[in-house]
Amino acid sequence: MTDQVFPASKPPTATNGVSPGAALAPPPPAPTAVNGNGMSNQKPQVYIPANRPLYRPQPYSRHHHHQSRPSCRRVCCCCCFWSILIFLLLALMAAIAATAVYVIYHPRPPSFSIPSLRISRVKLTTASDTSVSHLSSFFNFTLLSENPNQHLTFSYNPFAVTVKSVKSGETFANGTVPGFFSDNKNKTTFRGVIATSTSARELDPEEARHLKSDLTRARVGLEIEMRTKVKMQMGKVKSEGVEIKVTCRGYEGTVPKGKTPTVATSKQSKCKSDLSIKVWKWSF
Repeated sequence: MTDQVFPASKPPTATNGVSPGAALAPPPPAPTAVNGNGMSNQKPQVYIPANRPLYRPQPYSRHHHHQSRPSCRRVCCCCCFWSILIFLLLALMAAIAATAVYVIYHPRPPSFSIPSLRISRVKLTTASDTSVSHLSSFFNFTLLSENPNQHLTFSYNPFAVTVKSVKSGETFANGTVPGFFSDNKNKTTFRGVIATSTSARELDPEEARHLKSDLTRARVGLEIEMRTKVKMQMGKVKSEGVEIKVTCRGYEGTVPKGKTPTVATSKQSKCKSDLSIKVWKWSF
């Protein structure tokens, strides 16, 4: 086997009269001009790295401009904080004012009592031919009202009186107490307050059954309830109208057999007074 010999490649030829070696050599530096002081006029060259990014001015951004302003969440938090702080300050001032009024005036609710209660008549009848029942009753009691306050007065509307059975809660009689004015440290007494039920009042079967069961007892438990509205005044401060409920419990008495009334007794003659404070509306 014979070796094949290939001819060498053709050497590069000169282009435009310049040898190949001369084409690869860097160009000679430009001549440096020298001024009259012997200093060179050539400007210094600044070296810029190849991997350094070029600076490009950023366009104006509206979002960047708004970042310097407070955000909506921050404004809401500030508003909530100041609102809560103002509310707490107002509540503190109201509590201080109420405490001062209580210490100076020491307001107390009015007191009521029924020292005596007489039962003149309680009669339940049922017609033989029908199932309709009628109730005839007559109660007579004394009401005592006292204002324990020195700087607070009460002006009462007429009272609506109801005599009830303690066991069943059914009504025995109804009546009224006239309205009156209770001054400072004043006591008002009403004698001969009457509560009745006429025979014309028809009872439903369920009510008649309950009352009949109550009247079979030797001593009947009674409860007196009175409702009205009262206006209060403390100095120049006046209230519009406050609902008041007076409840007198613990009375027991026997049903009279004839025309002689019986006296109901109670271990406590003092009544309970409930004022609806939630409906107070003060005016100056």
